[in-house]
Amino acid sequence: MMTAIQRKLFDLQDKGYQAGSIKLNPSVDPKTIIGVRIPALRKLAKELKGSEEANDFLSVLPHNFFEEYQLHSFLIGFIKDFDEGLSEVERLLPYLNSWALTDSMRIKAFDRDPQRLLPYIGNWLDSDHPYTVRYGILCLMNYFLDDRFQPEYLEKVSAVRSEEYYVNMMIAWYYATALAKQYEATVPYIEEKRLSTWVHNKTIQKAIESYRITDEQKAYLRTLKIK
Repeated sequence: MMTAIQRKLFDLQDKGYQAGSIKLNPSVDPKTIIGVRIPALRKLAKELKGSEEANDFLSVLPHNFFEEYQLHSFLIGFIKDFDEGLSEVERLLPYLNSWALTDSMRIKAFDRDPQRLLPYIGNWLDSDHPYTVRYGILCLMNYFLDDRFQPEYLEKVSAVRSEEYYVNMMIAWYYATALAKQYEATVPYIEEKRLSTWVHNKTIQKAIESYRITDEQKAYLRTLKIK
């Protein structure tokens, strides 16, 4: 029997979007993808925020549909208390099975005090679950490449070794962003070939595509590609 929230999600279904979402999320069982656009999901989350219906929905895991996980992440994103937000994230992470789920999850409580996240990020990077690892790297990228940056964070990410495509793509994205924001500290990781060959070359590719990297830096990075 379909739940009330599942019915709301199917009412928002866009068949054309569903086909595209299935292609973009190959790690997800296509039968679980309803096909709801992100703006519609965010609007539904705002409508449900703080309601008994939302609380009941959040209390039950696992979900049956991909968009239920998206809605879940948007709802816990409203949480302003750090400990509560952390608890809800750690409860949800083991069930996430797509880059789209990790990458769209942003918790207000973490924005207020990112420094408290560091011990937990370390645990996430050591996880056996690839999307938990991806989320940990994403947090380092989102919160710790500007004024909170420390060179040791580059070391933490370089220590991650995985056969998972979406983990390695996240590592490359992290280092390409680090090259844009902390070039002098980051470029030795490329010069000294401290990353796996695939991640090394993907980092250079993504950096060269960035408008935040200078033409001179791009020219130099091209010379460092592993052939």
